[in-house]
Amino acid sequence: MVDRASKTFFHLLAHSGVLKKMASRYGMRHPTSFARRFIAGETVEEAIEAARALEAKRLHLALDLLGESVTSLDTADAATREYLAVIDAVTRSGIERNISLKLTQLGLDVDKASAVDNLRKILERAEPAGFFVRIDMENSPYTDVTLEIFETLWQQGYRQIGVVLQSALHRSERDLQRITALGARVRLVKGAYKEPKSVAYQTKSDVDAAYARMMRTVLSTGHYPAIATHDRAMIDLARQFARQHNIAADRFEFQMLYGVRRDLQMSLVKEGYPVRVYVPFGREWFPYFMRRLGERPANIAFVMRAILGESG
Repeated sequence: MVDRASKTFFHLLAHSGVLKKMASRYGMRHPTSFARRFIAGETVEEAIEAARALEAKRLHLALDLLGESVTSLDTADAATREYLAVIDAVTRSGIERNISLKLTQLGLDVDKASAVDNLRKILERAEPAGFFVRIDMENSPYTDVTLEIFETLWQQGYRQIGVVLQSALHRSERDLQRITALGARVRLVKGAYKEPKSVAYQTKSDVDAAYARMMRTVLSTGHYPAIATHDRAMIDLARQFARQHNIAADRFEFQMLYGVRRDLQMSLVKEGYPVRVYVPFGREWFPYFMRRLGERPANIAFVMRAILGESG
């Protein structure tokens, strides 16, 4: 975890209209551009191509059509139609059927009922086609409503869905018990959002300690959990715990982000562990990209040179 000042800085950059306009114009122009390290492309065809390359390396995948915090029902409806088109394209392509989405992308900030309806439309297309759908967790103001919507749909019989919990939040250990009791799948992350100390741990040691506690719990009692981290110490801890408690490698999976720690991804695959790569794509990639950079502040000089150099 990076210091709070760095996270705040990249959070501000993520919401800069000027930088977003420049990045959207130049950031994905070339196959070797700075953004393509972390973003598979702007179209579903590019994402499918990237997915095939991952599958050739025996990696699993989860496609994520980037977008969040939409401000109109028309935009939310458009995002829903895009996801339906992604489901159809993935089905035709023959790649693994696994997607992630955000509720604010489906209109949660505009109208909760409409967001639920949009999610249900996606699930009704996805589940019969054999997709697993992960509902991403956003920052803390959305935690309650995200879990409420997830539980509602679970109780309505949708079973090929999962959710994400962030160890940085004080509440997450209680939420883990709640979701595990349902029999649902959890993706465990540390958390990439800047959060106040009233709801979240502020030091790396506290976040790591919470992650380790939750990881042991979800490996012991969870249902095919996803251990999502690039932290080698946490990965080694998970492997050690699994060995000590005779938890087979196929009862859980590691998850990592596209373009991050490719060496570690491949080393785990060679050791026989399932590794899923989160593959983001789409035109609304800039806020996601800034959050990834916020996790590695040393990249700031590289990114600014790339943006200014390509626009000059």
